[in-house]
Amino acid sequence: MIKAILIHGNGGGKPTDNWLPYLKRELEKIGIKTEAPQFPDEDLARVSYWIPFLKDTLKADEKTIIIGHSSGAIAAMKFAEENRILGSVLVGAYHSDLGIEKEKLSGYFDTPWDWNAIKKNQQWIIQFAGMNDPWIPVEEARFIHKKLDTDYHESIDQGHFGGDYYKETFPEALEAIKAKLSKQSYFSNDE
Repeated sequence: MIKAILIHGNGGGKPTDNWLPYLKRELEKIGIKTEAPQFPDEDLARVSYWIPFLKDTLKADEKTIIIGHSSGAIAAMKFAEENRILGSVLVGAYHSDLGIEKEKLSGYFDTPWDWNAIKKNQQWIIQFAGMNDPWIPVEEARFIHKKLDTDYHESIDQGHFGGDYYKETFPEALEAIKAKLSKQSYFSNDE
């Protein structure tokens, strides 16, 4: 059975932030078991806490969709470097520490990204980026899109898809996930 894991961002992020409750509720309506837990070490979102939490506690595997916002998107990419998943949704993703001390301390940027492994270890990657994101330059997202050949959606007015641009729903993400799953007939053959 397919499951989804929603990952909030750092800086004290919570599973009740932004559009995460909406997406959890809507995915469950279409039969996808969806988890939106509070991740440990939510302020720094360190790789040494989040990757083992995904692997050992949440049991993410080849039938799992990881949906990450901001630092959660970074965790989704790092997890896919060494673990097979069904697919991922990267929202407000970036690939460098942006010169921010908290990002440097997270550990995600200590080693180079293995873009080939990230692509190879999942069937598809959906990406959402905001041209007016106040924290992540859109060039960061465009770079990831080129490296991973994502199903790329760039918005002119959604910012970081949360925070100052708070958004309670995210139908674009839901429809993109449904399109990927229906194309591969997961709704009828997933059990």
